[in-house]
Parts: sequence; structure tokens; C-alpha cells
Amino acid sequence: MKNKKMMLVILVIVIIGLGSVVIPKLMKQQDTVKTDAVKIGVLQYVTHPALDEIYAGIKQGLSDEGYSKAKINFYNAQADQSKVTTMSGQLVDQKNNVLIGIATPSVQGLANATSDIPVIMGAVSDPVGAKLIKNVKKPEGNVTGVSDKFPVDKEVELIKALTPDVKKIGILYSSSEDNSKSQVAAFKKVAAEKGYDVSEYAVSSTNDITTTVNVALSKVDAIYVPVDNTISSAFPTVIELSNAAKKPVFPSVDTMVTQGGLAAVTINQHDLGVATGKMAAQVLKGKKVSELPVAFYNMTTPVVNRETAKTLGITIPEKFKEAAAVKK
Repeated sequence: MKNKKMMLVILVIVIIGLGSVVIPKLMKQQDTVKTDAVKIGVLQYVTHPALDEIYAGIKQGLSDEGYSKAKINFYNAQADQSKVTTMSGQLVDQKNNVLIGIATPSVQGLANATSDIPVIMGAVSDPVGAKLIKNVKKPEGNVTGVSDKFPVDKEVELIKALTPDVKKIGILYSSSEDNSKSQVAAFKKVAAEKGYDVSEYAVSSTNDITTTVNVALSKVDAIYVPVDNTISSAFPTVIELSNAAKKPVFPSVDTMVTQGGLAAVTINQHDLGVATGKMAAQVLKGKKVSELPVAFYNMTTPVVNRETAKTLGITIPEKFKEAAAVKK
């Protein structure tokens, strides 16, 4: 009898041991099958370092949440609005489980293409102004995501600290981007309160940039560039012209400082992408859009391009000596 009991105990132990090994493997296999079956549509508005960093971050965020093997259908509209419309429709037709838009025009295209598939926005500074969302705390439609609302007050303070002789600032932006228009209004308000003379210089496409920048440089002491996809895609031209005129450019993202902008109070684009990817993962795990308030990613840091400062003959104040330096 004792032997039978002992055998029974041993059998139970063996079963428990096997279960502890086999069951997790089976669950992992099920999870793999589940994530393999997931389809994620991503639409990027244009190729440039800032948006490329966001896409890299999105992939990392999805991977961190267990979706490294999900199928990503990635399209890039290359700043062509007709492609935004076409590609948005294609991503909807593919029946992706969730859609992610990188930059405002892409999110608008996706939102116009479907009211059923959840749309996660990345790099949208003003989701309300872009008519994507009415209530950021409880989205009522199929759109939510991560906003990179720019801290214009901190940028104006940075301009004053680095270039105290600047009196006239020109804002260079695209007239076709709703995202940029709201930033221009915010910057003008804050800068005017600080005593700056601010002028707007809008372009309709990259073809207008050389002429518009030259006009601006003949009239202002410095140029400010909001988070603007059109200007970003042709930023090297802006820097070439401004350096020749010995006038600083203050952009809004770290990658544009790396490209030659003097300085900015920036939001890390890769980290913004990670947050976007993780929000998309929450939807894939069953969260409803209405349960996901818009996340305002506002972790900022001053970034200074010391090489540009040297080129322009600008001395970096002591308080910014410890700021992140993209170039020595």
C-alpha cells in the first residue's frame, strides 16, 4: 500500500514537472501564432530623419509589448497628398488590425479612409486643430495616439539665452500643414509677449523654399522652424542658405539640430515612437480607443549644435554648456 502511495506521489510530481515545462511552451507557441496573425498598417508622410526615428521607435514599442513577429505593412507617401489618400485606402483594404500614422497628414488620410479600424497617431502636435479628435481625454471616434505638442515658451527662452541680439524672427513653415499652423500661432503669441518682431514665411511646397528662405534672411535676425514635414524634408537647403547669411536657425526636433540647426528644446523622436508603438499594442490587446486618452509626450531637453555655433560666431552661455551637444 505504501509503495502504491509512493508511486502515486511520484507520478503527481512528474506530471506537475512536465506541466511546468510543457504548458508555458504551448502558451508561448499560441502567443507566437497570435502575434504572427496580427497585421499592422503604418503610413509615414515623408522620409526625413525625425520621422524615420519615430518609425524605428514604433517597431521597438511593438516589440517591447510582444509584437515583434507581427506583420507590418509600411508605406511612405513621400509628401505626396494623392499618395496619402491612395495608400490609406490600401491599408484599410488589407484589413490591418490597427493603423498607425506618422505625422499629421498621414493620420488625417487614415482617419478619412476608415471609421472602423483603430488609428493611432504619432507626431501630431495639435490633434484637435487637425480635426482628428474632439475630446483628448476620451476619444469618441477611432483615433487616439501620442501628441508631440511643442513647448514654444521654452524655445523662445532658448533663443533669448543663446542669441540675445536677435530682435526679428522669421517663422518658416508649410501653408498646407494644419499641424504647422497651430504651432505658428502659438509661437507668435509667446514671442510677441517677449518683445520679438515675428514674421511668417509660408511655402506651399519644397520648390518654394530657396526663394522664401532668401527673402526671410534679408529681413530677419533668426529663423524658427516648427515641427513641419515639408521644411524638414528640405532642411539641408535651409541650413546652407542660413549659414551663408550667418544667421541662426532654431528648429523643433533633435535630428534637425544634428543637420545644422543651432539649438532646440526637443522631444526625442525615437522615444515618441516607442510610446506610439506601445499604445498601438494596447489596442491589439483589446483596449478600446475611447479607453486610451491622447498621450502628450512632453519630455524635453535642450540640444545645441556646437559646430554651428562656432560657424556663426555664437558663444554658448554657461547655463547651456551641459546641454546635449549633437556635435563637438
